[in-house]
Amino acid sequence: MDMQVWRPCLMRGQWFSHLPVSLQDSLLSVARVRRLSPGQRLFQRGDPPCGLYAVLEGAVRIGAVSEQGKEALLSVVEAPHWFGEICLFDGQARTHDAFGLGQCTLLHIPQAALLALLAEQPEHWRQLALLMSQKLRLTFIYLEQLSLMPAPTRLAHRLLMIAQGYGEIDPPRRVLQLPQEQLASMLSLSRQTTNQILKDLQGQGILKLGYGEIEILDVERLRELAIF
Repeated sequence: MDMQVWRPCLMRGQWFSHLPVSLQDSLLSVARVRRLSPGQRLFQRGDPPCGLYAVLEGAVRIGAVSEQGKEALLSVVEAPHWFGEICLFDGQARTHDAFGLGQCTLLHIPQAALLALLAEQPEHWRQLALLMSQKLRLTFIYLEQLSLMPAPTRLAHRLLMIAQGYGEIDPPRRVLQLPQEQLASMLSLSRQTTNQILKDLQGQGILKLGYGEIEILDVERLRELAIF
């Protein structure tokens, strides 16, 4: 398959669209397409590095499971989000689990091919560092929110971030394919608390709740609620 057919999808994302065209072409030249069935594992914590991924269709669930079997859902990433770059820098094992959420199509840049590309063009390490620094910035924001923000503020902020594809999508989406239990897990809240906050926002005309989805009706009012 000619990987160029996926360029329009990838160009919707902030990171890829701002890369030098030469790097875009180099990444596509070594890329492969990987498809996951619902619930299929892409990699798990402790696996060796396997490269960089971009979501083309569907979504990927990123999280971890404790020894007691309790799952922590960190993020649900959708097109055109890139992930997996941490192992590129330190060469160490995967830090979390990644599973397909429904049918999922990924663009895969194998680790060896990407390292070879960067060895030939070391000036492009900066672009990969920018991808990782964006994730690090979000991590610090989430830690601050968990410590300081009340639950409704955290929920409003997370909905906005998901709508923006964690900084990748502009303009933001209005309809989020997001079951309430997944949102609750991402926020470390009970499903009951999450449901009550969502219903309150629906009552204010800010959101509309559907089966497995949340529609943002009033982005500006949601932004106001997300400010702490």
